[in-house]
Amino acid sequence: MAENALRQVIPVEGMTCASCVRRVEKAIAAVPGVTAATVNLATESADVTLDPAASGAVIAAIEKAGYAVPEETVTLDIEGMTCASCVRRVEKALAGVPGVVSATANLATNQATVTAISGVTPAALAAAVARIGYEAKPVTDRAAAGWDREAARAQEYRLLKREVAIAALLSIPVIVVEMGAHLSDSFHHALMMRFGEQPLRIFSFLLTTIVLFGPGLRFFRKGIPALWRLAPDMNSLVVVGTAAAWAYSTFATFFPEALPQGTAQVYFESAAVIVVLILFGRMMEARAKGRTSEAISKLMKLQAKTARIARDGAFVDVPVETVVAGDVVQLRPGERVPVDGEVLEGQSFVDESMISGEPVPVLKEKGAELTGGTVNGTGGLTYTVTRVGEDTVLAQIIRMVESAQGAKLPVQAMVDRVTAWFVPAVMAIALLTFAVWMIVGPEPQLSHALVNAVAVLIIACPCAMGLATPASIMTGTGRAAEMGTLFRNGEALQDLRDVTVVAVDKTGTLTEGHPVLTDVLTAEGEDRAALLALAASIEEQSEHPAARAIVDRAREEGLALQPVSGFAAEAGFGVAAEVAGRRVAIGARRYMDRLGVDSGPLSAGVQALAEKARTPLYMAVDGRLAAVFGIADPVKKTTPDAIRALHGLGLKVVMISGDVRSTAEAIGRELGIDEVVAEVLPSGKVEVIKRLKAEGARVAFVGDGINDAPALAEADVGLAVGTGTDIAIESADVVLMGGDLKGTANAIALSRATMTNIAGNLFWAFAYNVVLIPVAAGLLYPVAGITLSPMLGAGAMALSSVFVLGNALRLKRFRAVA
Repeated sequence: MAENALRQVIPVEGMTCASCVRRVEKAIAAVPGVTAATVNLATESADVTLDPAASGAVIAAIEKAGYAVPEETVTLDIEGMTCASCVRRVEKALAGVPGVVSATANLATNQATVTAISGVTPAALAAAVARIGYEAKPVTDRAAAGWDREAARAQEYRLLKREVAIAALLSIPVIVVEMGAHLSDSFHHALMMRFGEQPLRIFSFLLTTIVLFGPGLRFFRKGIPALWRLAPDMNSLVVVGTAAAWAYSTFATFFPEALPQGTAQVYFESAAVIVVLILFGRMMEARAKGRTSEAISKLMKLQAKTARIARDGAFVDVPVETVVAGDVVQLRPGERVPVDGEVLEGQSFVDESMISGEPVPVLKEKGAELTGGTVNGTGGLTYTVTRVGEDTVLAQIIRMVESAQGAKLPVQAMVDRVTAWFVPAVMAIALLTFAVWMIVGPEPQLSHALVNAVAVLIIACPCAMGLATPASIMTGTGRAAEMGTLFRNGEALQDLRDVTVVAVDKTGTLTEGHPVLTDVLTAEGEDRAALLALAASIEEQSEHPAARAIVDRAREEGLALQPVSGFAAEAGFGVAAEVAGRRVAIGARRYMDRLGVDSGPLSAGVQALAEKARTPLYMAVDGRLAAVFGIADPVKKTTPDAIRALHGLGLKVVMISGDVRSTAEAIGRELGIDEVVAEVLPSGKVEVIKRLKAEGARVAFVGDGINDAPALAEADVGLAVGTGTDIAIESADVVLMGGDLKGTANAIALSRATMTNIAGNLFWAFAYNVVLIPVAAGLLYPVAGITLSPMLGAGAMALSSVFVLGNALRLKRFRAVA
């Protein structure tokens, strides 16, 4: 066995016989780094001896052989991450745990998401993180964890605020003493005459020591262990820089004669001010981080604490955690809906704006669905509970938002490669700076070398690079959630930016998704109300959607239905029956032709219906054409504005419909759609998307039904209307909770805004370091005589992170385009 080899038991699903066992063993044995593999059919597992680095390859080999390795996703709260180097180190430690498939850490959320095979415990993951100097806790109760994170963030901000105040108060006298000569010669002379140089230096030493090892102790607690592990981070840069300035100044204060002539300078003010400025930057960063995660906090606050449920014939208030599916809840005016359910009694308008992004309250009556977290209006409702806990819509929304906010976009891969070597490179540059100034610098060389090396260490900012992408993602996806758009994964946020074509399913996406009766054309001498009553009497026996449209309209108009006899339905043609002694037939034109009914008298009206995208249903009474009903699936009121917004974004809109071409093209003309693909079977939607992609388009598909799921998966980005089916939503990358196409335009516009914001952050983070590190090293000194004070470097470093976070927070002001 190799020295670093270990045994790992991997669960394997799908094995049914000895041949399966052999196939899995062969696949595992072929992986480099595997020294032994035994597969057991009874336990459905593989006992593998392997190099730890080969764990992921073994899992991939098992899956490639056609079997499944069950995986679990664990979310960990990580304490102690301060920069991009920390993120990289945590990810590497977690990825090194046997059985971990992938690990992603996020500096903005201070969380890590780990995907691992079943059996990898949170304790093992936490131990791996602890070994590199951080603390990890598994997130089990999302709601509780959300409140804990918010409370911890608020506590951290208060602590930093106090530390900044203490450090600043202690540093001001040091600045006055040490910088007095620069401010006023007479003031400096008065200080020297009154106290003497040595007492003033000792005074500065005492105050600076308190600053460094009081408020500044947090840097030493993290930075020194990181140095011992040869894995320096930003805290290490601060520690080395401030400690070097403090140690040199302390030596110059108490042993000046041991230093070369003219070099016994002190830099206590630099060490103290660096701590103040970096703590101030951390404080502003903590405040801004809290604002980037406000969306999650707002969603958490939507969760009601109690519910008024029926118990022993009376309604009593109980903690919402004790409510179970099937309980009956009483909802009073103005109350927040505690959990999801279906209305049993009552009528009221409910504000669903925080879920859907739509400001108009929605009418709720018997049979309507209620969503936990929404707010009841002025009516009272009684409803039965359908979903509780993690199954509620609100809990699912929170999970989606957290997942998207914790995502790592493809663009982050480049940042990771840079941050892997950034801090060691900065320390190397600082050493090189010190050496060059010692060799070729002006007198006093030691002082110049120390000051410039410290400036390099202090000005370098891996924080800005680590926050550039996640801060924008958190703010962008949070703003999207407030608008009723949920990104189910981070990749969709990046991919949506590049979309050039939006393909849209007609029914339920552009339209309401259910037919209504729009027109009643009557033959000469016929009474409209009487004919509609006859038609509704027959169609009440049918389950066809068009039949329901006729019945619903008759009931809306208060028409009385009559008894029916001899009802008969012929699939694809129509229905017939006797009503009040009259023989009535209703159906397609081909049904009229079969019955020998002349449809000519109303042909002009039928042509007008076709131009308005209405489907005609013919009605014959006693063998003569009596009426034609125009049936349509009405376009949603929001659809025209949504189409205009998509065009405004420079996108081509393609409508895919199963309707006959004339009807589909009529709707297309009405809405100004660029391309209409009609008479498409459900399976044909995928072919349309493949054709568009083959033509070079980046395609987003918007749909809501079960038959849309394959098309949602085939598209570059799939967007599901949230009022659609669960299977469609599960197949999509983005969920539009508002239930209409406006969310698509807003999602694309927000994606573009977020990616532009990320690009700006990354440019700043990299340009800042690329430009200012050489300046701090003294690159401008030979040509302009300019060097950079470590205090200015600390200020610039603190501002760089604040700038990145402030730029990300601009996304909170994003306004809907539709």
